[in-house]
Amino acid sequence: MTVQLDPVLLEVLACPAEHHAPLVIGAPGDPEAAALTCSECGRVFPVRDGIPVLLLDEAIQPGDVGAGTPAS
Repeated sequence: MTVQLDPVLLEVLACPAEHHAPLVIGAPGDPEAAALTCSECGRVFPVRDGIPVLLLDEAIQPGDVGAGTPAS
């Protein structure tokens, strides 16, 4: 399931970590994942019911077991 976000919204969304880097649709190894990935730190944020969940506590850290698709 590819994430469908308004391109303008995607332009303004940024990683909530201190570097505030842009987000890209999908997860590493799964561009169809319902997720957004930080272009700098690699955290993967879930998208639930079309709403990005940009909470650091909800993100999957790069290298975590099962990384690629956040838990729903």
